Amino acid sequence: MLREERETLLVFSDVHLGSDLNDSGPVVARSPTIDRDLARLIAHYRDAARSAGRWRIVIAGDFIDLAGMSVDPQEGDLVHTELTDEERENGVGGAEDHGRLKLRRVAERHADVFAELGAFVADGHAVTVLHGNHDLELHWDSLKDDLRDLVAAAAPEAERAAARARVEFAPWFFYRKDVVYIEHGHQYDPFCATPFVLSPLSPSDPRRVERGFSATLLRAVVRRTEGMNEHGHEDRGLGSYFGWGVSLGARGALALGARFAKAIAELAKNQRAYGSERARAMARDHERRVAEHAHAARVKVDALRALLRLQARPIATTLHGVFASVMLDRLAVGLLVVLALGVVIVLSQVGVLGGWGFVAAGALLAAWIALHVLLSRGRGDVDPARQMFERVARITELFPAPLVVMGHTHVPVAVRVGGATYINVGSWAEEHPDPRGDLRFNPNPNAYRAARTHLVIRETDDGPDARFYEWDPESGPRLRA
Repeated sequence: MLREERETLLVFSDVHLGSDLNDSGPVVARSPTIDRDLARLIAHYRDAARSAGRWRIVIAGDFIDLAGMSVDPQEGDLVHTELTDEERENGVGGAEDHGRLKLRRVAERHADVFAELGAFVADGHAVTVLHGNHDLELHWDSLKDDLRDLVAAAAPEAERAAARARVEFAPWFFYRKDVVYIEHGHQYDPFCATPFVLSPLSPSDPRRVERGFSATLLRAVVRRTEGMNEHGHEDRGLGSYFGWGVSLGARGALALGARFAKAIAELAKNQRAYGSERARAMARDHERRVAEHAHAARVKVDALRALLRLQARPIATTLHGVFASVMLDRLAVGLLVVLALGVVIVLSQVGVLGGWGFVAAGALLAAWIALHVLLSRGRGDVDPARQMFERVARITELFPAPLVVMGHTHVPVAVRVGGATYINVGSWAEEHPDPRGDLRFNPNPNAYRAARTHLVIRETDDGPDARFYEWDPESGPRLRA
């Protein structure tokens, strides 16, 4: 992670290869142009001038959408870990052999991107892949080995071993002292964070990586509901989801409700496992891994512990968090208020309440509003961008660097924070415009277009020279304002 020689860094994030591999429901197709543009970007920088040493691509997480894809085993597939009921319905999950199967499908689906990465490392350059919340399965060493093989396959056979060694992995962050600190950013998002970043295993089944709140809903609800996209939920309230369900018709609403109920049941089951002895043993094992990681990265273990304290508590680790995150607590209060109002109306009609009926109804409505506001705070901050931004100053105290880079939100940002510059490198994940869109969910949808942004960091005697670009399909890299 820390090296003496200088390199020129090319940083991008959130490619989400494989996001449209879906054997379980309607497919929201990936844009055919986004892979073409990414392949051209890699080819461009493979031959571009660099200030020192070789190029190193740093993919800041979510390179592969192992969490979001839905893949069923086919004849001849080697899958030894028995599928759960959830996996039979939504595709193979987070077990090691399941992840290897998904990775093979991704390499077939995105052969052009893998070929360009292979040519990149064959020319002597290097690649570092950070783990994000959508590719937690990279925790398994066999997946790392498979990905190295798939990338290095494009190199001449005599150079393949050397090319393979130039594909590296960073399970938490990438750091160059006085140059840059890079991580994905999902650990500051309570909907996507994992309790044990260096060992993201499920306490209910350690043979599988953890499936948190967002991944559970993505698999069970989003990927299986026609017209529902992964993005655009930050501004949704309870009313908009009710409207969405009604628009599906009786059968569609019932199917959606059933999928939603199964997802909540799974989240509740996993939540109970966090209080088990197995979870406590996992916490002790993670502390050991933190110490080992500090030694390998040549940083102080106290700095890593302080960094851990900055991370958000995963919302699905408490039962209240599970219910608040999907607004079931507010729904329950709303239903009780409706029932109570019905009782008030009936009692007023028969004269029991006399003139106090309006007072009782007003009191119920006031109580509902107050509880709605109070409970909404329990859901937490749905948009993680602010949480990530607020951590920058403390991160630079722990890991001195003039640049802090993250991804996760898919929204490109470049802004000064004290003595550092915080950059969110946006995304390379783009869905193909669908004429059906999510018109029922959003009456004025806009086709989501990836930012195609990337960061180039050149190390100089005067410090790092960072340039933030977006890729123009016609002219190549274009400096952002």
